[in-house]
Amino acid sequence: MKIRIDIDNTICTTEGMDYENAQPDLDAIVIVNSLYHQGHEIVYWTSRGVGTGRDLYEMTKKQLDSWGCRYHDLKCDKPVFDLFVDDKALTYIDSLPGKVY
Repeated sequence: MKIRIDIDNTICTTEGMDYENAQPDLDAIVIVNSLYHQGHEIVYWTSRGVGTGRDLYEMTKKQLDSWGCRYHDLKCDKPVFDLFVDDKALTYIDSLPGKVY
């Protein structure tokens, strides 16, 4: 499966747009890493910097790597929105062990 995963408040806790001080959610990272090790394609997809025009790719990549995240790609081009509705969307709760794998 090709899986796109948001970063802020999905695999880390982020207050507002204080990305530099985001704190990893190690339980969530373990779940995503297990999907990676099962052979799924993991792409982290974030809106970081999209609304402000700031390039936060390198800072975000360093965070993911320092948190031990396993992934194939990082995309910083997710559109800014208030609600995302999709037939394939899952919440973090939906992807707890026993739900997806």
